[in-house]
Amino acid sequence: MAMQLTSKQRAFLRSLAQNTGATFQIGKEGVTPELTAAIDETLRKNELVKLTALRTVEEDLRTVGEMIAGRTRSTLVEVIGRKIVLYRPDPDEPKIILPKPSGNKTDA
Repeated sequence: MAMQLTSKQRAFLRSLAQNTGATFQIGKEGVTPELTAAIDETLRKNELVKLTALRTVEEDLRTVGEMIAGRTRSTLVEVIGRKIVLYRPDPDEPKIILPKPSGNKTDA
């Protein structure tokens, strides 16, 4: 089940992803089981994954991102342009420490 991120946490993860290159490319073959397995393994190691969809991908990228997030039990952080960012914290040793929710209703 994907976790709910506050806007502050989402912005924090976006800023981290902005400084990294795309780890994977989604091509015309779409989201293959091999690609899903590789993304899952990378999330296990890094917690944050950035994907690029080539122009040959005709599906809606938000739908593609949500599908990958569901298959990898991760959270879709953002879809911007042809980039997709996913996050899944390590349950034992989180590497990325998210900002704490402030408790404001406007923060979500």
